[in-house]
Amino acid sequence: MKLGEQELKKKLTSEQYKILREKGTEAPFSGKYLNNKEQGMYTCAACGQTLFSSSAKFDSGTGWPSFTDPANLEHIILQDDGSQGMRRTEVLCENCGSHLGHVFNDGPKNNGGKRYCINSACLEFQKNK
Repeated sequence: MKLGEQELKKKLTSEQYKILREKGTEAPFSGKYLNNKEQGMYTCAACGQTLFSSSAKFDSGTGWPSFTDPANLEHIILQDDGSQGMRRTEVLCENCGSHLGHVFNDGPKNNGGKRYCINSACLEFQKNK
């Protein structure tokens, strides 16, 4: 079930809304999941869609949680982003269209070279039982 903008404004914190719905970003090294080492799944904070497994998470040193690949490619949308005078690839939640972050080609070479740079504010974490 998709939530409308008014429902999302009530559900999300103001920071989450700014990032997820208005394509903002959180300050580097400030996110709650940057140093999370627990095993589990990361889901979209807006709609609950499964996005990334902790097994794909790595320390990129960039200040944001980084993943080598999504849990399911069908759960994300990649689109060109020319904002802020840069050419990047934006990562969106396929289910609700929320902005999650960007993907870059400077990730671990032994894992395909991708680095999905995702804002902690866009995520919820479901710890393995």
